[in-house]
Amino acid sequence: MKIRMVCATRVEAASFATQTALGRSLALYPFPFVELRLFASNSAGLPFCYNTAIREAASDPCTLVFVHDDVHLLDFFWPDRLTSGLRAAQVVGIAGCRRRRPRQVSWRYTDDLRTMEQAANLSGAIAHGAGWPATGVSYYGPIGAEVQILDGVLLAAQSASLIAAGIAFDERFDFHFYDLDFCRQCTDKGLKLATVPLPLVHESGGGFGTPSWSRGRDAYLTKWGD
Repeated sequence: MKIRMVCATRVEAASFATQTALGRSLALYPFPFVELRLFASNSAGLPFCYNTAIREAASDPCTLVFVHDDVHLLDFFWPDRLTSGLRAAQVVGIAGCRRRRPRQVSWRYTDDLRTMEQAANLSGAIAHGAGWPATGVSYYGPIGAEVQILDGVLLAAQSASLIAAGIAFDERFDFHFYDLDFCRQCTDKGLKLATVPLPLVHESGGGFGTPSWSRGRDAYLTKWGD
């Protein structure tokens, strides 16, 4: 087992372990098989950083975990949960949607008005807040389901699976919509996506509707047409 956590952060490398949720979490779990590929003091888009990690893994295969820096990992069995999930699917995450609709702008919303996807199509759970106990837990639906779209807060895959399928993150997206685009590429190439029961707290609520989000939406719809 070799797991490589891939994280881009604006924080300096020396402060990552104390000033970010992910850094503090990883400091609790000094597993010898977990590595950190950190893009510190970063100003590049997430796809650029994630693609760099995929290219590096061509000569050093591993399980790649693309994860935001504001994530608290709450379970010291998290490596086992990811590894188990990747035995059944090629890409796993913590929340997602079983189907993709035309012009869908999020895994949980069907349109720009934040119309929630039908509950029967959702899977996973995410806690929100600055730590644990969390401010609240959003439960979306039964976990362990095959899905078409995953939330980009945490995405995991075997590097060999991505490389064999020719999958890379599209660098026209900086932060928003890179996950929808990535998942769509994966499903088009026949990769299976699924949710896993991985407890975490996400500090950020996202930027739905912001100008940068709108630019990402426009770029996504221009690329795919629907």
